[in-house]
Amino acid sequence: MKIENNDTNHSLPEVYASINVPKNGSFWRKLWAYTGPGLMVAVGYMDPGNWATDIAGGAKFGYTLISVILISNLFAMLLQHLSLKLGIVLGQDLAQACKNAYSKPTAIILWILCEIAIAACDLAEVIGSAIALNLLFGLPLTVGVIITVLDVLVLLYFQGKGFRTLESIVGSLIFMIFCCFAYEIVVSQPSVSQIFGNLLPKPEIITNPAMLYVAIGILGATVMPHNLYLHSSIVQTRNFEKNSEGKRSAIYFATIDSTLSLSLAFFINAAILIMAAATFHHSGNQNVADIHDAYHLLDPVLGVKFAGIFFAVALLASGQNSTLTGTLAGQIVMEGFLNIRLKPWLRRLITRLVAVIPALVVTVLYGEQGTGELLVLSQVILSLQLSFAVVPLVMFTSDKLKMGEFVNSNLLKITSWIIAVIIISLNGYLLWDTLF
Repeated sequence: MKIENNDTNHSLPEVYASINVPKNGSFWRKLWAYTGPGLMVAVGYMDPGNWATDIAGGAKFGYTLISVILISNLFAMLLQHLSLKLGIVLGQDLAQACKNAYSKPTAIILWILCEIAIAACDLAEVIGSAIALNLLFGLPLTVGVIITVLDVLVLLYFQGKGFRTLESIVGSLIFMIFCCFAYEIVVSQPSVSQIFGNLLPKPEIITNPAMLYVAIGILGATVMPHNLYLHSSIVQTRNFEKNSEGKRSAIYFATIDSTLSLSLAFFINAAILIMAAATFHHSGNQNVADIHDAYHLLDPVLGVKFAGIFFAVALLASGQNSTLTGTLAGQIVMEGFLNIRLKPWLRRLITRLVAVIPALVVTVLYGEQGTGELLVLSQVILSLQLSFAVVPLVMFTSDKLKMGEFVNSNLLKITSWIIAVIIISLNGYLLWDTLF
């Protein structure tokens, strides 16, 4: 079925085409105009849900699994390219494309699954922020969870300042995380030769069952399903010419923005693993797999001040960043699948309460251990939903009727399907192992 464009029903209509792109500007001016959406998407690849697998991988197996993080990011770069291409060519986000391509019952099922995934993602962010507040200020986890509700007001304030302002906040928080981990890398004094020596996969990743399990955890949590909906929408905030040349230029510059931003996400994820490898692997702390343990051990093992504090600051920035983009994704999927437009504060409050209530119950009843297990559960739920976002995305962008001259090349089609099958298979394995 061909997806028809509906110019009266834009994705995120309040910010659609709100950022002008210079028609005759230099390469750098055009790239600057397109810079921003990639950073907002990259946030999903460094959220608190990814930290535990990176810490466990570094502490248990040293630098060996850096290659897995690199492969994960290459997968992500390709899928996010498909997502931005869909949004630019069709003028619709992935949710709108699904609604127009499938029957109403199918679209509603996809919407429900996506809402559950966004709530699970928000759950990880609530817990991550609460843990960071606990580590930095000694606040009980329950109080930290309640405080995270207040960021509704902060987000609403900045939403009114324009989309560039949101992108600037996200960029600033990513820069803060980058600086924190740059410090961690310097003080942990990792082996540069081992870092570069492990960028290519080692056979032991497959032959060692324990290592394979952690590797699958890293790969399985790679692509966040809500990011595919998010990216296909926010690339449309750029006011480019809607002809063939304009779309081609938009895809080119948006892909550069996305690829550079995901390279930054690779550095941050690799830095978490490298820090854990340099700090814990050779110091008799190979069983560190918990954010709390990592925080409390950093200063004494490294013999320096502030390592633990910077770690917690980065965690807080990560949680807040992911919260912001998760909310936008929630708005996109609700409006895209159902064409229901809620006021931003109401949408934000619903999304936040769905995540806060279970987090609050678990922290009251089970404390630190419970929140750790809830973090794992949130990643399992995300794994469940992933195939329902990846498969339509690859199908739509490989369809000549929908994409015209911008359809995926044969090589890109084959590569996309191979990556989709690998990610879905690994997520299925993780899900089976976790539940049974």
